[in-house]
Amino acid sequence: MSHTLRSAALLALLLASSGPIAAQEIRFNVVPYRLDNGLKVLALEDHAVPTVSYYTFYRVGSRNERSGRTGISHLFEHMMFNGAKKYGPKEFDLQMESRGGSSNAFTTQDLTAYYESFPSEALDLVVDMEADRMAALRIAPDILNSEREVVKEERRLSLDNDVFGAPYELLLATAYLAHPYQWSVVGWMADLDAITVADCEAYFRTYYAPNNATIVIVGDFKPDKVIETINKAYGAIAAQPAAAPVVNDEPPQRGERRAVLKKAAQLPSVMMAYHVAGTQSNDTLALDLLETILGQGDSSRLVRSLVYDKELATHVSVENEWRVDPSTFIVYAEAKPGVTPQALEAAVSAEIDRLASQEVGDDELRKARNIRTTSLVKSLKTNAGRAEEIGRFETLFGSYQKLFTILKTYEAIGKTDLLKVAAAYLRSDNRTVVSLVPAAEGGQDVAR
Repeated sequence: MSHTLRSAALLALLLASSGPIAAQEIRFNVVPYRLDNGLKVLALEDHAVPTVSYYTFYRVGSRNERSGRTGISHLFEHMMFNGAKKYGPKEFDLQMESRGGSSNAFTTQDLTAYYESFPSEALDLVVDMEADRMAALRIAPDILNSEREVVKEERRLSLDNDVFGAPYELLLATAYLAHPYQWSVVGWMADLDAITVADCEAYFRTYYAPNNATIVIVGDFKPDKVIETINKAYGAIAAQPAAAPVVNDEPPQRGERRAVLKKAAQLPSVMMAYHVAGTQSNDTLALDLLETILGQGDSSRLVRSLVYDKELATHVSVENEWRVDPSTFIVYAEAKPGVTPQALEAAVSAEIDRLASQEVGDDELRKARNIRTTSLVKSLKTNAGRAEEIGRFETLFGSYQKLFTILKTYEAIGKTDLLKVAAAYLRSDNRTVVSLVPAAEGGQDVAR
């Protein structure tokens, strides 16, 4: 059986299973290669369909910024689509669309990724275009000013005027005292206004160097041929001195922190952040299972208790945020009409406290493992999904090979492990709480 058919068979087996899913090792024949200038390439051949997904991961995000210039990583993501030496403004997207492909990008706290999906005959063109903008991006005042306004409007929509984004930004700013995770990826408005062309040029030289990037390519190609093409296109781009390491100097939290946000909104909400380990700790995957038990699906503890049984909330979400440095475990609940933030918070806290005092049931743990397994396997069904996961594990966990063992790791985590991790991290003196109180435009509380 071919590698492609074996992968498809494994996916079908896992997705069809309704009982306990036996832990499987994910295994892809990734071909790693490193150019002389430090650029890393991870190539995965798959001829199931005549398409390719091409991801470029730069090891830079908002954690690499400094106060006064927050948001430059995300702003730079926008600037990367405005032309370089060989391909002019907006030509990148035009070339992709004319060949039936698509392109996009995203920025997080820890990385920036650019990705394309396209028919395999366009591969040489995509390599050439990506190498062109890594080597000689056009940085000019008109581009900076134009993209700055786009990003400022994005900030208004996603943070300033959003009933989830605004409290989330306040939550991070309150939870972190020293670490760059304290500001949002979009950055503060005044900092966006302050970014100069010189800032962008220095940022580009430092972080968009080949030795700070990894290309992940999955699909219809021969690895030897594509590596030869990439070497020819990128080989002359000079490596740069390594960026200064981010100083992880966040002090331990010694007591609960609180903030209240009065904002125009239909309903109150409560958001909590618990300080937790980063991706280099084994606790991260145990926290994944706790996230699933608490807030994934209608039968999860918080959804069942707050939304259905007690009818206190309209919506609940939980996220164990994967971060390179020590991270946060986020819990969010939006109140139903007539429910106070205090009542909502008390109900959320009771469920979280129970995790640290009582072992989860066998069925709950089995279901959580199954959900994590099914979610990951689904994400690996497409070229783009495999490329993104390989790149995320390489960047966040330090090696794409961690992807191959993650399901076994979930399976090895037991009830006692979850109890220990919950007791270590999900404590009231280790959390920050932000309550959103609906207010009129003038700032007065709205009666409910």
